Amino acid sequence: MNERAVVTRRGLVLGSLALMLHGCSTTSDGPPLGYRVLGRDPDADPRYRRQEVAYDGGEPPGTIVVDTGARYLYFVEDGGVATRYGVAVGEEGLSFKGEATIGRKAEWPSWMPTDDMIARKPRLAQYADGVPGGPDNPLGAAALYLYQGGRDTLFRLHGTNAPWSIGQAVSNGCIRLTNANIVDLYSRTRVGTRVVVI
Repeated sequence: MNERAVVTRRGLVLGSLALMLHGCSTTSDGPPLGYRVLGRDPDADPRYRRQEVAYDGGEPPGTIVVDTGARYLYFVEDGGVATRYGVAVGEEGLSFKGEATIGRKAEWPSWMPTDDMIARKPRLAQYADGVPGGPDNPLGAAALYLYQGGRDTLFRLHGTNAPWSIGQAVSNGCIRLTNANIVDLYSRTRVGTRVVVI
């Protein structure tokens, strides 16, 4: 693939019109679409760019810790460090809190608003049949599904078609990363990974 093709595809992912839906429920995974998400998302505030930081939270390596107040997600690594990612979180009262495990992973997942989302935001009813995976989908390039007791919580760690929202409390409860960052986190995360959201 030549450099121009990469830039064009990245432009499709990062420059597409946002649906401004910001929901979390998904339907079946869409087919692999071949989109590439490379590097860092330029629209994200520099404070929320991915970086390695010192970490002494006490969780074992491989754990994901989300600090909703600070708007950061930490992937804990060996040696007292973590990879830190900026995130967007749920609007007041909507964020998931507690412990979960990654029960499923999907690339370019499709999205469907839940009944609760439609009740809160009736304009979402137009998407009740779902939105296929792709650069215009509010779940972005990948999703990690949070489970408790073997059941889907309907909360996700996922990408976004609105990278400028990182650092804000704007979602219907999911934890949102830029597409470049969810692809990086997705590659490090296995089904069964422990997630702690504080």
